[in-house]
Amino acid sequence: MEYGVIRPSDADIRAYCRHAGADDQLEDLLATQHNIDSAYIEWRQALGTGMKRRQQQTLRLESRAEFIRNWEPAIVSGLLQTADYATAIMRNIIGFYRIPDDLDDAVSKRMERQRILYQNGKRFHILMAEQALYTTFGNDQVMIGQLDRLYSVIGMSRVTLGIVPRSSEGLVVVENFFMFDNRMVKVEGHTAGITITQPREIALYGRAFDILASQSVTGDAARALIREAISVRT
Repeated sequence: MEYGVIRPSDADIRAYCRHAGADDQLEDLLATQHNIDSAYIEWRQALGTGMKRRQQQTLRLESRAEFIRNWEPAIVSGLLQTADYATAIMRNIIGFYRIPDDLDDAVSKRMERQRILYQNGKRFHILMAEQALYTTFGNDQVMIGQLDRLYSVIGMSRVTLGIVPRSSEGLVVVENFFMFDNRMVKVEGHTAGITITQPREIALYGRAFDILASQSVTGDAARALIREAISVRT
C-alpha cells in the first residue's frame, strides 16, 4: 500500500485516520479513494468517440441533481444555448481536438438536456461573466438569437440567471464549472475534464460561486446588459 502496489480499502483509510488523529481528513480521503479513476479524464479519451457520449453523461448527472449551479466566464451555459449557438461551439471543438464528427447528434443531445429546466423539483443558478454576451460563436445573427434566448430565460421560475458586469472587481478568478448539489463539481480544463468530490474542495467552489453571485446582476439589470450586447450587433 505504501508503494502504491495495492489500494487501501475504506476500512484501511478509516483506521489510518483514527490512529493518526486525522479524522478531519477522512471524508476527503474517502472521496478521493472512490473517484480516483474518474477524477481526471483527458479530452482525447472523453471525446474519443465524438461529443454525443459526453452530452449523454452530463444529462445523467443533471437528472440526479436537485440544485445545479454553473459559472461560465466566456460562453453561455450549455443549458441555455440555442441550437445554432451550440452548433458553432461544437464545430470549433471538433475541429480543434480532431475528434470524430458527430455534430448533429451532439447538438440534439445538448438540446435534450435543456428539458430539465422545466422539471419539478429542480433549481438552477446560472452565472456568466458579461464577456459571454460578446464572445462570438457563429455570426451576428447566431449571437442575436442566443441573446434573445437569454433575455427570455430571465423570470423562469426554476432558473436564476446572473451576469457579472465587466467592471466588477476580480475578487475571485476561477475556471468554468458545474456544481451538482453539494456532492460533485465538474471542471472543464483545456486538456481534460476534472471531477471533484472531496468536500473541502467542493466547499471552495461553493464559496467562489457565492462571491460571483454577490457581484452579479439579475432581473431588469441583467436584461439591460443583454439589450446593450444586442445593440452592438444590430
